[in-house]
Amino acid sequence: MTKLADVAKKAGVSPTTVSRVINNYGAISQKTRSKVHEAMKELNYQPNSLARSLQGKKTQLIGLIFPSITNPFYAELIATIENQLFKNHYKVILCNAADDPQKERDYLNMLVSNQVDGIIVGTHAKGLKEYGEVKQAIVSFDRYLADSIPIIGSDNYQGAALAATELIASSAKNIYFLGNVHAGRDLQPTDQREIAFRKILSDHNLEPHFLPLTTDLSVNIKHMMIRDLLANNQKIDGIMTTDDLTALLTINVAQELSINVPQKLRVVGFDGTKFIQDFYPDLTTIAQPIPDIAELLITTLFKQIDEKVSYQNKHFILPNKLIKGGTTHSN
Repeated sequence: MTKLADVAKKAGVSPTTVSRVINNYGAISQKTRSKVHEAMKELNYQPNSLARSLQGKKTQLIGLIFPSITNPFYAELIATIENQLFKNHYKVILCNAADDPQKERDYLNMLVSNQVDGIIVGTHAKGLKEYGEVKQAIVSFDRYLADSIPIIGSDNYQGAALAATELIASSAKNIYFLGNVHAGRDLQPTDQREIAFRKILSDHNLEPHFLPLTTDLSVNIKHMMIRDLLANNQKIDGIMTTDDLTALLTINVAQELSINVPQKLRVVGFDGTKFIQDFYPDLTTIAQPIPDIAELLITTLFKQIDEKVSYQNKHFILPNKLIKGGTTHSN
């Protein structure tokens, strides 16, 4: 993270001079002011205005960085986190990173410069080394950020194993995995879903098939890819998706192609939010324990803030459950 000393070095002045420019204090020439402001701009340095007035006090602010606020899973998780934090007298600053690494980096800089007491991160971007340099308490949802940052998540392997087993139990034999397919390195917790899918099918002497769908693809592109898959492979009788929205999209495409679900095609989703259970109760899905995830994220964060607990390579895993619906078995 850019520090005041970095700005001083870039501008060729002392840290004290940079501080005076930021605080508009003392007799500073316009030339020096311009050099400092130019260095701040080039280094993307944001003055820590809150820190100057807090004098060691808490801000009672928690930053949330997530990839989407419209996805039902993230929307429910964020709402649950916010409600629990509010009960503990904390307010939140919500940052929608939109799977954009630079946007995520800018939001992180903003939260750090405004001295939030802690940060909860649930993004998918990789390679942001800045997280390991942050002094504030940080906890991650389902994503490795740095060795010192604890990870909270559901059991991705167990959940995917439940999904694959359910498809096999419903007599599916030509089964596809729709979601992010890892390249064999830099594994993240959610990659365990693919690993479990491969293992369960292998245990049943079935060949696993894959349609790679990354999180940044638009709905129209996903629709086209799923339609092409189903239209050109009549033998597919089972599909596991890594999120419920893709499962619903798959079911819609099947209906367009007059493929009966579940007689001809069984579908299992992943997430199981209240929204999905209320409005699409027929979907067989893997439900993540969102209230428990939110509570553990906050508890782990508070232990860092209040008790100065440090974590090293810690990954806390919560169990999922299978919700059976009409997309795998006829009613």
